[in-house]
Amino acid sequence: MNQISSPDLCRVRTITAFIALEKDQSQWAEKIKSISLSLGKLMSQIEAKGYQVQTLRIVTNPFGEYLDTTSKESVLKDMGTLKDILAHPDMPKVRIRFAIGEAKTAEELALASDMINDYGDLSNICFNVEADEIGVPNYEKTLLAAKTIKSIAENTPGGLGNFNFTVNYNCPEYIPYFPASFHSGEGKDSIVLGFESPDLLLAALDSVPNDLPRNQFLSAAYYAMSKALQHHVDQVVTIAKKFAKEQNLPFIGIDSSAAPSKDCGSLVDVFKALGVEYFGAAGSVEISALLTRVFKSIDNVDLLGFSGLMLAATEDAGLARDAIAGKYDIRTFLTNSAVCGIGLDTIPIEGDTSVEKMAAIMQDTGTLAYRLKKPLTVRIFPVPGKSEGEVTEFESDDLCNCAVFRIP
Repeated sequence: MNQISSPDLCRVRTITAFIALEKDQSQWAEKIKSISLSLGKLMSQIEAKGYQVQTLRIVTNPFGEYLDTTSKESVLKDMGTLKDILAHPDMPKVRIRFAIGEAKTAEELALASDMINDYGDLSNICFNVEADEIGVPNYEKTLLAAKTIKSIAENTPGGLGNFNFTVNYNCPEYIPYFPASFHSGEGKDSIVLGFESPDLLLAALDSVPNDLPRNQFLSAAYYAMSKALQHHVDQVVTIAKKFAKEQNLPFIGIDSSAAPSKDCGSLVDVFKALGVEYFGAAGSVEISALLTRVFKSIDNVDLLGFSGLMLAATEDAGLARDAIAGKYDIRTFLTNSAVCGIGLDTIPIEGDTSVEKMAAIMQDTGTLAYRLKKPLTVRIFPVPGKSEGEVTEFESDDLCNCAVFRIP
């Protein structure tokens, strides 16, 4: 086995199941247990081939369709029922993250802060904002979402509850990554895979001579990264397809994105290896576009979700470090989102930012999404008491500490 073929370089970030729940709670335990055990079996088969599976995830239909949302007390009671089911001893002994589907009304959004504060990892929620016939995102919905972000920031410790809430623009269902995931509830239960591959990209670039003329170098880098990623996708997808056939549980595709993590190589290092001094420096858009082409190049499987370059300010140690050094600002993410994904993701902003200011940059993001026909999201963290340039004090297994950004 050569270095690039090592399963250690490409983790399976998530095996995500999409299911529909109904108001009848007596059916919940059996359905959740059944799908969880199936996820656990698939995880075991993938890990037997040497790949690490980081999380198992379940995404449901919109939570208003099965939770009692008539009051804060009733919805929190139902969330407690879900928590008890997921904590049952018969469940797989691995972290199961849960997305309760999209919020569809103002009344449901009003419950989000309490749901996230009380149930965190079980209360991953998204809100979809559509555009009108000329491509303008619905401002009233965006403003409502901004007010929800503000409420979550004020009512969860350190404002970190916004890790579990995102606003989607032009996003399809079957995104395997949280909290942008949602499911219409139509069709059969199904499975989607997501990957974490920055280490693989860096290893692939080690084989590319850096003394080539620029265009030849980027072409060689593209093919090296694409070939390496295709190899590992093929290995994992072969297992998933065989499993799906045996279990009569549809496997419908993958999100090929190199999901960032504080525990793997930084995408900043990928930019450097491709000749850009730091993310945000001249040449960044060229590399963002190149990397997006790599993720879009994967074949032999349906590509779902983002399947593009993910840039998350507080989930990538290199991006967080460079933010502290002042090497880029919040608009850098928007500029690069024109040629890749994901929008504005896990970005800490000044705690006193007005909802109108948040809504304005969210509308910018949505306009890009609909104008360029791509999925983009907004997951911003107003950090109480923090101003531009100050460093967050997050205590989280998932997030790096990062400089706080100002929305201009």
